[in-house]
Amino acid sequence: MPMELGKGDLLKRLREAFSAMMGTLHKQKGASLDIQIMADPSVTDFIEKHSSVLDSAIQQQPMSEGMRNRLQRSNYIFSGMKTFHELNEAFPSLLDENGNRKPFEQFLNEVQNIDSKYNSNYLRAEYNFVQASAEMAAKWEQFMEDGDRYYLQYRTQKDDKVRPEHAALDGVTLPPSDSFWEEYYPPNGWNCRCTVVQVRKSKYPATPHDEAMARGQVALDKDTRGIFHFNPGIEQKTVPDYNPYTIKRCRDCDISSKLAGYIPDNEVCAACKLVHKCYENKTVGNEIKQNKERNKELYDKMKIDKEFRFVEYNEETGGIKAESIHHNSTSKGDKFFTNENNGKGYSGPELEKFCQDELYMKGHSCILMGENLPKGDGTFLTALDAIIDCHRMDIRTITENSDNYRNQITSKNKQLKKWLEQNPNSSEDSVCLYFHDSSMFSEQKMNNTISAIRNSQRIMSTLKINRIVCVVRQGPIKEYRIR
Repeated sequence: MPMELGKGDLLKRLREAFSAMMGTLHKQKGASLDIQIMADPSVTDFIEKHSSVLDSAIQQQPMSEGMRNRLQRSNYIFSGMKTFHELNEAFPSLLDENGNRKPFEQFLNEVQNIDSKYNSNYLRAEYNFVQASAEMAAKWEQFMEDGDRYYLQYRTQKDDKVRPEHAALDGVTLPPSDSFWEEYYPPNGWNCRCTVVQVRKSKYPATPHDEAMARGQVALDKDTRGIFHFNPGIEQKTVPDYNPYTIKRCRDCDISSKLAGYIPDNEVCAACKLVHKCYENKTVGNEIKQNKERNKELYDKMKIDKEFRFVEYNEETGGIKAESIHHNSTSKGDKFFTNENNGKGYSGPELEKFCQDELYMKGHSCILMGENLPKGDGTFLTALDAIIDCHRMDIRTITENSDNYRNQITSKNKQLKKWLEQNPNSSEDSVCLYFHDSSMFSEQKMNNTISAIRNSQRIMSTLKINRIVCVVRQGPIKEYRIR
């Protein structure tokens, strides 16, 4: 096992967690594995220990925090499904040939081969695969910054360890937008060492698409299940959904986005649902703790900063709110909305305050910043007048019922585009939509809006917004991503 695993510390804790998990399994009754065991603390602890081993493979890779979080999520789900298989394989060892439950020490001794197989032998290849996936996902992020300015070229290590089938891909050169990279981007197998680099168009001619695809089929000819036909950068996953611990239908399953209404029809699906729910609970708990710590520190700084006023901290939820002294909190010159359901008599600044209060009460931070500021030459700097959970963005109140929210998003995109032109080092990509009338918010309408935007080449070519935060009065706070 590579030295990056903390000189065995992580593996030692993993072995200890395996024994504890087997202790829980030993207490199970019945003729088949109870899937609910996946939510037992000893099992979720083992899953976290296993995923932390995989997480250690990506720690040194330079990438955005968003990409890192999604890769770690992939590690957790993969670890959870692998754990289900370990439990399922260990379960028959509970009883002896007479149907009597074995003493725990005997049972634990007999399942050590399962621990060795899954958490030593298999883990070696899985760790290397995750490490390669993370490296290539980080590269993909960098490639996307340049778009099709350069070609991408597939390269092997050019030594005697290169698999002949992977050598077939060496030198394939295509723009990043070519669909070839969706299927044949490395890693293309366990312990694959292939990579992709940017090359100048003037130096390397592009490979014909059909030729590249044919060479890709040769390279993955032995991948009869089609597991490795994925791009970790595009999918933002270290391991594809369809892998040795899942089933083929997992490739097209949307359980992670529609978990609440999903009804499993087999043990693998049932286990997957529980793993996703455990991840959500873990993530929410961690986020609440981190948000409280971060917001309390921010509050202590802002309450003595003369640049801010109305600084408040919610001890119960960890929410924080404040207002820059340059923020326009008056209604002069503002449009008043006339629909009594969406905020009759309220100005834009007043509705921003309502939005701020919703975020504050639910444990988020919302700092209302300065409006358009003079540059000194008679022009003004475009402002994104809110910082929500450390992200600079503008708030747009939805005041009219319509088929979708595309117009509101594209209008705010123009504002974000100007902001980015004036702040070239900024990486902000968010907008906040506030629904003062909760009946105007529709999950289906938002999903349809995002699909329509993705399918519009005209909009996507100039779109800077990727993250949409929806704040619903006396309702949920939801986040959506376009890319």
